[in-house]
Amino acid sequence: MAAWIHGYMLGLVVLLWVVVVVPLSVGASSKEQLSSRECENLGFTGLALCSDCNTLAEYVKDQELVSDCLKCCTEDSDDSMSKITYAGAILEVCMRKLVFYPEIVGFIEEEKDQFPSVKVQFIFNSPPKLIMLDNAGQHKETIRIDNWKREHMLQFLREKVKTT
Repeated sequence: MAAWIHGYMLGLVVLLWVVVVVPLSVGASSKEQLSSRECENLGFTGLALCSDCNTLAEYVKDQELVSDCLKCCTEDSDDSMSKITYAGAILEVCMRKLVFYPEIVGFIEEEKDQFPSVKVQFIFNSPPKLIMLDNAGQHKETIRIDNWKREHMLQFLREKVKTT
């Protein structure tokens, strides 16, 4: 009986921590933003929303990790991501690793020609990623696509890359 009460009290303490303390610390560290290169070096790539970082905080008790996530995320809003478009993109991948990414191979061989502003670049040991470019050809965003299906790549590029 005493063990049950101890477990119950411990559960209440953890719940209190998650509900009260974590949101306070998560909200406090979201003001500072890092560059996309710094975020990529920390392992945060893609279009992460700050709500994803809050979800991460529920499961991971490493405040430094959550803080880094918040410095690399995009604030949630109804239309914040849907309005962003890019002039072009570079699909960067290691040629030797292509065998592990049949969806990317299929995209390159069968679909890439639909996107004249998307170039394929083979870089040794590079994980598959899309490097989104602005009108001046400058890197604006890097998005890892290791686990993307071909249809996800197609949908993303149709929505995010301006047609020429």
